[in-house]
Amino acid sequence: MNYAIRNWVSHVEEVHHDGGEPLAEPLLKAAVGVLFANPFAGRYEKDLSPLISPSPQLGRELGRRALKLLDGRAAASYGKGGIVGVNGEQEHVVACVTSVFGDALRETVGGGEAWVSSVTKVGAAGTSIDLPLAHKDALYVRSHYDAITLVAPDGPRPDEIMICVAVSTGARVHERSGGLLPSEIQGGGLR
Repeated sequence: MNYAIRNWVSHVEEVHHDGGEPLAEPLLKAAVGVLFANPFAGRYEKDLSPLISPSPQLGRELGRRALKLLDGRAAASYGKGGIVGVNGEQEHVVACVTSVFGDALRETVGGGEAWVSSVTKVGAAGTSIDLPLAHKDALYVRSHYDAITLVAPDGPRPDEIMICVAVSTGARVHERSGGLLPSEIQGGGLR
């Protein structure tokens, strides 16, 4: 990769119940982030292609690491995002998670017809990020709207970017708010 990587972080949640009966198989949610030097920290640069061009490699590696945290189970939902340190711009994060990154992530986690939900922001070291999760094959599957929080206590540093992905094995625990069911998905999802 063309990024000067300093650190990888990850977080896993294993949810057995949320007040109701315990599930036969717990919901797994996982998030992985990578921290690397921001080549444009402290200055405005019109051409952000040095962040965009290598991002598919980043999407594949983050996806591979996130899937590994699901302990052999398939991903049903995904999301992406990132934080840029305070010497950077939000646009630096956005450049790293464009559609070429999303396509690589989608391919790595076993396909997916829906676009990958995303969140980006500027923050100091220790800023948490709530990564959105949505069904990977159709955006309007309400049961899979969820999130997972990731934090790197020492990052992103002012001159760094933290890019993250999230995956989960299924719907929210005890979901019962209605909407389109995964079994009702027809054709391709919405990107």
